[in-house]
Amino acid sequence: MITPKVFADFHNADAEGRLRLNCIGTIEDLANQSIELQDGQLLTLYSEDLEVDGVVQFSKKEKLWVAVIDWDLIRQAKDVVIQGQF
Repeated sequence: MITPKVFADFHNADAEGRLRLNCIGTIEDLANQSIELQDGQLLTLYSEDLEVDGVVQFSKKEKLWVAVIDWDLIRQAKDVVIQGQF
């Protein structure tokens, strides 16, 4: 199964270091891919040239969805190069 890739603002973390999934880019990606968030769901989160895998949780304190990530595992996003045949 392919893990969905969703935009996240890496500067929008809560006090526990979880990424908040409430910015416009995230909402647009979720809508475009028809993703309904649920606890325990796996996502690949990206921002510009960075990406990281995360697990979705609902923050009862803030009443919004967040993603638990390991900040030490943030990686450079792989560039996809499509080569045409000539």
